[in-house]
This record gives sequence, C-alpha cells and structure tokens, in this order.
Amino acid sequence: MVLVARGAELLADAAAATLAAGAASAEAAPADVLDAEAIDAIFDAAARRHGRLDVVVHAAMVMAYGTVEDLRLEVLDRVMDTATHGTVRVSRAALRHFRAQGRGSLVIVTSLLGSVAVPGIGAYVTGKWAQVGLSRILRLETADAPDIHVSTVAPGAVDTPIYRRAASVEGHPGKPPPPVDPPEKVAAAIVRASEHGSRRVSVGPLNAVVVFGFRFATPVYERLVGPLYRRFALERRTVEPNDGNVFAPSDPEVR
Repeated sequence: MVLVARGAELLADAAAATLAAGAASAEAAPADVLDAEAIDAIFDAAARRHGRLDVVVHAAMVMAYGTVEDLRLEVLDRVMDTATHGTVRVSRAALRHFRAQGRGSLVIVTSLLGSVAVPGIGAYVTGKWAQVGLSRILRLETADAPDIHVSTVAPGAVDTPIYRRAASVEGHPGKPPPPVDPPEKVAAAIVRASEHGSRRVSVGPLNAVVVFGFRFATPVYERLVGPLYRRFALERRTVEPNDGNVFAPSDPEVR
C-alpha cells in the first residue's frame, strides 16, 4: 500500500498500523492532493515499485464551519479546491495508469452531503456535490474501458477527526451528528466497492431517509435542517475563529 496525506507524522503512524495489520508493504508518501506534480510522481513511483496499480482510494478533504458569507474567501476556496481540484488531480493520475494497464478501480469517498444541502457548512457541501458530479462524468468517459471502474462511497457522519480539525467562524467547534458510524464500516464499504466495481455505496442507517426528505419533502426538510444542524452538529463549548487544518496539517495530538 502507498498512503498519501499532508501530515508526515500521522501518515507514518498510519503506515506502521497498516503493516501491523498484515500488509505486505506500506509506504508513507507525504503530499497535498492539490500538488499535481507531486501526485503524478507518487503514482509513477508506486507503479514502478509494484508493477501495477490495482485500487486507488481518494478520501482527502478539509472542512470549514461558517456560512458562505462569513467564511474568509481564502478558506472557502481552499475547502472547495481540495474537493474539486484535488479529486481531479488524483483521478487523472489514477486513470492514466489504469488506461496503460487496461484495468483498475478508482474509489472516491464522497458523502451524504453530496446529495443534500445543509446550512453552515456550505463550502464542504458544495465540494461534495462537485465530487459526485465529477465521478459520474468519469464513469461516462471510461465507458470504453470495461475493466476500469469508478465508484463512490457516500458515508453519513463518521467518527474521524475532520470535525475537530475543521476551520470555524461559528464560535463552536463541530462534531459528527448522530447516528455516527465507525471508520471501519466505511473502510469495509470501500473494499466492497473496489472488489465489485459498484457505482455507488451508501454508508449510514438514515442516509436514504435524509435524501428522501430533501428531495420529496423539501419544505419540511428546509424548516428542520437549520435547527438540527445547530443542535447536533456543533459542540456547546466555544472557540475563537480559526483556520483549522485547511491550509496545513493539524497538530498530531488532534486525533
């Protein structure tokens, strides 16, 4: 396995855990998905070392709490860029190798928030909608290659540090709203998607209910989503406005 993320220390920990779990090899390759040259170089090196690329999983994302009006433009842009341009860069690198070898599976981790709208996290939601659209385009553009698969895995709330590391101008840090799934459940869905070439896998017991409400009970959804967001997606303790890990990796202690 080749693991890519910005934070070298946490990435090294992840590589060690991967080896401990039984991987034949695990290489930490620190990089930002917005750095196209670095991403291309990592893909090329992995292909040379291992002979081929079987599965590419793209899950890089940052988050910001605050309205589109209130967030600094630089923060807003960076969150959306990570989702859109970051996904484009990883996808292009993956598909270049898949085309050359005639097969491969690209799994893009999107979100329930790529199918619904939630106020207060508009930059993140916009980026996730863009990822969903891009994944559908990629499926159409690889239709001529039946052994190349593009899948999405769409989790609801997952118990990961992204909420605690997010930028915020809300005055309160974020938290995953219930029901919250463990990351292992999402990892299992990623494996299923890569093995079966699934178009889309949803992870979360209420995802279908939320999407149904958004699409078919829109007035009710729009009345409820704001209060529910403030009640269940924000902690009560207060914090000063901050950029979180939007521009640089977080302190490794923030896990």
